[in-house]
Amino acid sequence: MGETLGIDLELEAQEKSVGPFRADILCKDIGTGSWVLVENQLERTDHSHLGQLLTYASGLEAVTIVWIAARFTEEHRSTLDWLNKITDESFRFFGLEVELWRIGDSPAAPKFNIVSKPNDWSRSVAQAARAIDESELSDTRLKQRSYWDAFHQALDKAAGPVSGARKPQPQSWMGYSIGRTGFNLGAVMIRPKRQIRAELYIAGDLAKSFFHLLQEQKQAIEQELGYELDWEELPTRRDCRISVYMTKVDPEDERDWPRQHEWLAAKVNDLHRAFLNRVRELDADEWQKERQAGGATGQEATEI
Repeated sequence: MGETLGIDLELEAQEKSVGPFRADILCKDIGTGSWVLVENQLERTDHSHLGQLLTYASGLEAVTIVWIAARFTEEHRSTLDWLNKITDESFRFFGLEVELWRIGDSPAAPKFNIVSKPNDWSRSVAQAARAIDESELSDTRLKQRSYWDAFHQALDKAAGPVSGARKPQPQSWMGYSIGRTGFNLGAVMIRPKRQIRAELYIAGDLAKSFFHLLQEQKQAIEQELGYELDWEELPTRRDCRISVYMTKVDPEDERDWPRQHEWLAAKVNDLHRAFLNRVRELDADEWQKERQAGGATGQEATEI
């Protein structure tokens, strides 16, 4: 769904209370920090779900609302179009029809078709959803915020190009600028896999093109760093990342935080030094021309 909408999403909650109702899925737009509420309806759209969407919109100050259904009636599609027209830029309404598709012998996968979207889809949300109240933070979220607070102290101590002068967030990642839209350095904790990760994250419609241009410099970059990177094209997603991992670690073990943070600070600064100028000099037209000249091959998708 995030790939279809062009939004990088992080799951926040299921069955989230909004007034007397419960939203099916609550996500966070990683790019803006704003809420994305998803209402699922595995049948034709009806007035009851439309009323719930309006309740969600009134219950939050700024939100993207996604209505997923097997089929939209013309009346409900036109209603979403009207809502996008009359509301200010704090709100975005999307209508998605879901299908199942199979490529060759692969397992069936959902395919989303956009039937309604904001008039100016690329506009930025003016204001993130209301800040999370301290009382609403779980123990996990509080621990995450403490983790990044300590990490920022390690960044400042390292005195590298990446500054720790940022407000720690109660989430599993932190992002840092590298001077070009669509590119961010990231520090990530992956608690279920007992990993932490430093990365260059590449987002946007040209992410694949930029990724391949950087990959052509793989040998020089890794030689400069002195270690290998994971070049993750993420074929099922729009975005890509280039990363390095520390494994067999427990981000919840505060006694081990100094070691983890020293490693993360070193790697985030390494990536900044290695990629700063390379990112600025990227020209996607170069890769697009090479790709078009080489032709394209693929396998047709069949609907089931």
